[in-house]
Amino acid sequence: MNSNLVFLKLGGSLITVKAQPHTPRLDVLERLAQEIAQVRAENKKLKILLGHGSGSYGHVAASQHQTRQGVKSVEGWHGFVEVWHQAAELNHMVMQALSQADLPALAFPPSAMVFSRGRAIVDWNLEPIFNALDQGLVPVVYGDVVFDQKLGGTILSTEELFAYLAAHMEPGRLLFAGKEPGVWRDYPTNTDLLKEITPTTFPRVESGVKDSSSPDVTGGMDNKVRKILWIIEHAPGTSASIFSAEQPGNLRRALNGKMLGTTIHCT
Repeated sequence: MNSNLVFLKLGGSLITVKAQPHTPRLDVLERLAQEIAQVRAENKKLKILLGHGSGSYGHVAASQHQTRQGVKSVEGWHGFVEVWHQAAELNHMVMQALSQADLPALAFPPSAMVFSRGRAIVDWNLEPIFNALDQGLVPVVYGDVVFDQKLGGTILSTEELFAYLAAHMEPGRLLFAGKEPGVWRDYPTNTDLLKEITPTTFPRVESGVKDSSSPDVTGGMDNKVRKILWIIEHAPGTSASIFSAEQPGNLRRALNGKMLGTTIHCT
């Protein structure tokens, strides 16, 4: 386990208005980038691999074209390209915000690097990402279309990308910054926030952990928690937090080790 390595996801609901197509929250993006830069300036040993969701960009087109389920027809491939365009458009905004905060960030688009079979990654040359981290850069990945041996084409979520990367890099922490303060036991009533989840306790609360109210072709909170549990079970020593970065300073506090929101761990 690399205790100095953190995987950080900026959720699509945090950096876009997820219910309004093609609506970024540029002011939020700018603030989050500044908080990341502040922590990196204070902790020179910290390494961050950054991911972000698609929010009101890729999910809208992906839902329309059912790209996640597979691509076979000419129309489907045109949809595949449309999803790619929208995911790349949002990534460009993320990269601009990081650059304006003077962060040495470098994007690694999965569509150009990842090959899968039935949405299981079978080929991804990670050496460029390893080298970026070694040189003090911030590699950036995001939910994107990929070519797939079985489905023709599909979409992989940031959580699925993190799962593959974590198995090869063993980060110390996984941070999932969104709008919600954590995982609700009773969504959408939202009166009972889970402080922690383990592989043992999740089956007892899973029925109340529902999907997102906005379009999310890769699954909502239930699927996210399942994927995180898989990651921490296959990367011993890693823990994860799902928390809100709506409040200024929360992302900085989480990067500095403060336990916020819902903690997910093995024991």
